[in-house]
Amino acid sequence: MAIPPSVAEFLAGKCLAVAGVSRDSRQAANAIYRKLRAAGYEVLPINPRAPEVEGVRCYPNLQALPDPVDGLVVATPPGTGVALVREAARCGVSRIWFHRSLGSGSVSPAAVRECETLGLRCIVGGCPLMYCEPVDPFHRCLRWLLRWSRRVPS
Repeated sequence: MAIPPSVAEFLAGKCLAVAGVSRDSRQAANAIYRKLRAAGYEVLPINPRAPEVEGVRCYPNLQALPDPVDGLVVATPPGTGVALVREAARCGVSRIWFHRSLGSGSVSPAAVRECETLGLRCIVGGCPLMYCEPVDPFHRCLRWLLRWSRRVPS
């Protein structure tokens, strides 16, 4: 299956941040964090309430990151989206991926509008796990279902 251009552009970055990584390793953000690391990306976890997650230092925000990042995966409650988008713009992060599977996920219409206003490229819905090889059977099926329902980029 061809990867949508917006996804290919996002995944072409070498250093990515994941907002919403938790001390609870069962969270979607943690799965995204682990998969991106396993795929060879430099991945920086963001959570203002956790000094460490997955055995590594966690950063409170984008401004605290030691290196510039090529993209930001947002896997937080939707209400944090606008603030993350504004911070990303201030930090020079021009690519944002709002995680969403079957529910509303991290997608906030206001945050998507803020990306448009600030000239940031955003992916609305889906998950990097649906595209990072090797794609597991669950995420392969989820990718098909979400494409069919037009909830991910095509």
